[in-house]
Amino acid sequence: MTTLIRLEILRTLRNRKYLLFTVLYPALMYVFFINAYGARGLAGGLPVKTYFMVSMATFGAVGSVLTGSAQRISLERKSGWTRQLRLTALPGRAYTVAKIAASAVTTLPAILVVFAVGASQGVELGAGRWVGLVAALWLGSFVFAALGVALGYAAAPDSVQTIVMITYMALALFGGTWFPVSGTLETFARFNPVYLYNKLATFTQPGHALDLGAVAGLAGFLVVFVAAAAALYRRDTRRA
Repeated sequence: MTTLIRLEILRTLRNRKYLLFTVLYPALMYVFFINAYGARGLAGGLPVKTYFMVSMATFGAVGSVLTGSAQRISLERKSGWTRQLRLTALPGRAYTVAKIAASAVTTLPAILVVFAVGASQGVELGAGRWVGLVAALWLGSFVFAALGVALGYAAAPDSVQTIVMITYMALALFGGTWFPVSGTLETFARFNPVYLYNKLATFTQPGHALDLGAVAGLAGFLVVFVAAAAALYRRDTRRA
């Protein structure tokens, strides 16, 4: 399983589209948003620079794991690669876990690049908060890595890209990625994992601890998505 994780990570990092759309694009969007909203204003109760630093980091992280893992798994199913793996000693559970772990590891560049740009734009946090926020966002990305694996098994290769993009954009749109959500929209957004992911931004505020409600919600989604990925993998195995 360790070898599979390493190979998956190397393959992703060598992909130029990954570097462009999940690492550089969120950083460029961050600069756009802080200028569009006014760098000295507030968004969602946070300074604009801080709010969008976190939301664009989560945007890159979610995009990395959803588009990468879902499309790759779907194509591997089509090519027969997953069928070949089932003939080896690698357990199905290990394959699923390896996919989730490898996808989540590749989110770190997306998070770190946006944070580096944020720091260059004047975002000031204590060393402990920088490290804690990076750790929180990285661990939170496992939720979407599991969702990506589930979508990869659920969708056909011809339709997976469309399904993933619709899911990705809908979660981002109603999860506070592009703008702070409030009022009635926020009531429904609490059931959106991206909204909970972005709520981790409160950790940046002096005197505020990590939002444990958001952490609990993300943990619940992780359990659901992992269970879904495992069930869909078993269904795919029975069809093979």
